[in-house]
Amino acid sequence: MPALKSYQDLRVWRSAMDLACAVYQLSSHLPGEERFGLARQMRRAAVSVPSNIAEGYERPSRRKYLHFLALAQGSLAEVETQVRLAARLGFCSARETAELLETHADLLGRQLRKLRSALSASAGRGSPGVPE
Repeated sequence: MPALKSYQDLRVWRSAMDLACAVYQLSSHLPGEERFGLARQMRRAAVSVPSNIAEGYERPSRRKYLHFLALAQGSLAEVETQVRLAARLGFCSARETAELLETHADLLGRQLRKLRSALSASAGRGSPGVPE
């Protein structure tokens, strides 16, 4: 397995970027009156996911990295909630909602949990490409 050169090499970060793009696309179809409401909240939470992954990766300790991954997972839960709310309000279709949640959010959630688990389990052992 090649050594990681940056957070951009992380599959979880790339998946988070895909989620953020999907949220931007979905939220662009929300009604105009939601431009500064739900759409803005959805976008901020979605952008927070890859941002926290990147910030955590660059932190000097594993404990801080885990903290930022937890923040990313919290932001992911916000996105899921906001997408479900948009669907309940009739702002997006069941197909759009399912696609975003099943294609992007579920995969990303699994990746985040797996990474957090691996980092927690390897604490103190040192791991290539992972800050201690």
